[in-house]
Amino acid sequence: MAADTLAPLVTTVTPELDDPTMPIRRRVRRARWAPLAAALVLSACGPRPAPAPPPPKVKVVQAVAREITEWDEYTARLDAIDSVEVRPRVSGYLQSIHFQDGAIVHKGDLLFLIDPRPYEAALRRAEADVDLAESRLALARKNFARAADLLASHAISQEESDIRASNLRQAEASVEEAQAAVDAARLDVEFTRVSAPVAGRVGRKLVTEGNLINGGVGTQGTLLTTIVSLDPIYAYFEADEGALLKYSRLARTGQRPSSRDYKNPVHVALADEEGFPHEGVMDFVDNQVDRGTGTIVGRALLPNPDLSLIPGLFARLRLPGSGRYRAILLPDEAIGSDQSQKFVFVVDGDSKAQYRTVKIGPLVDGLRVVREGVTSEDWVVVAGLQRVRPGLNVDAQRETIPSAESGEATTSTTAAPGDRR
Repeated sequence: MAADTLAPLVTTVTPELDDPTMPIRRRVRRARWAPLAAALVLSACGPRPAPAPPPPKVKVVQAVAREITEWDEYTARLDAIDSVEVRPRVSGYLQSIHFQDGAIVHKGDLLFLIDPRPYEAALRRAEADVDLAESRLALARKNFARAADLLASHAISQEESDIRASNLRQAEASVEEAQAAVDAARLDVEFTRVSAPVAGRVGRKLVTEGNLINGGVGTQGTLLTTIVSLDPIYAYFEADEGALLKYSRLARTGQRPSSRDYKNPVHVALADEEGFPHEGVMDFVDNQVDRGTGTIVGRALLPNPDLSLIPGLFARLRLPGSGRYRAILLPDEAIGSDQSQKFVFVVDGDSKAQYRTVKIGPLVDGLRVVREGVTSEDWVVVAGLQRVRPGLNVDAQRETIPSAESGEATTSTTAAPGDRR
């Protein structure tokens, strides 16, 4: 409104201020109220206040209830079931090598050949000793048979008869001794062929042809190469005391069988693999907790038909950390953090946002387990969380959570806040 149009209004409010007949005290009192009256008039003629903003738009989803199994994740190391150092049992010159470094070999495959000629000669000598012993045995039997007739006719003494009987027993023992020597010599000839004791992958040859190698028991023999079995393969891991107590409690209550008595399933993944593509079973749990580390060793057995699992590699391993139970699930982006606690905003029937603290668990197919604070009937804000305040009216746009089939939750050995251990 223009100033010239306001002037008459202001003038009409205070016409008596210019009246000379009015007492001075009254004119002063009225002069105090004149500016206020003018301000009220001017404010009444000003612009109207802006309308209230519309409620913020947010996306909400309904919490889902699903049967799940929690899986605890560990770091494991792969190890061969059989790891063999190939050493010769007999000494000699290495005549030939019959494998390629790093090749796959089968049990019984020829790896090394030691010059067999000295041992073949020893075998022939032992066989000759058997023939000699058998001829002496035949003579001893004839002498003993004649001694029986001569003793009956008193042609020889009892002492002579006993000597002939003793000679027979000695001849029989000599034959057995010579035969044992033949068996030993035959084994030595066989040992000149160094074969693979197990199936697996052979290492590099540590001795070349023409070298003199020593045979013997244990580490006395020259190390020729190594072999590790690959299929199946072990995965060793360590669980802490808390995990052990949890598994024991679950076994006692019947929620999950003990891995000592039941082959619980395990899943394994290598460092560059997505998910857990390798499946196996629990094979062994140690009989005590290590006092130094406070952990107990577990072992899984894994089939390895494609030989992709190599002894010595690190891997991620998971095994069931709970029984099957019904859980409430939400997208992870619906959960906010307020210092040490987690919260969500639930939209009620009046389209108002309610602040709720929650306790969360592991991820299941990209969804977070919510242990407390939300039911399957609640609609929870998943987008626009930063625009929401407790008690604020919102414009909720409903969406659905994609369904999943596996229902398998994976937790690491470090649990999420509020996670059940």
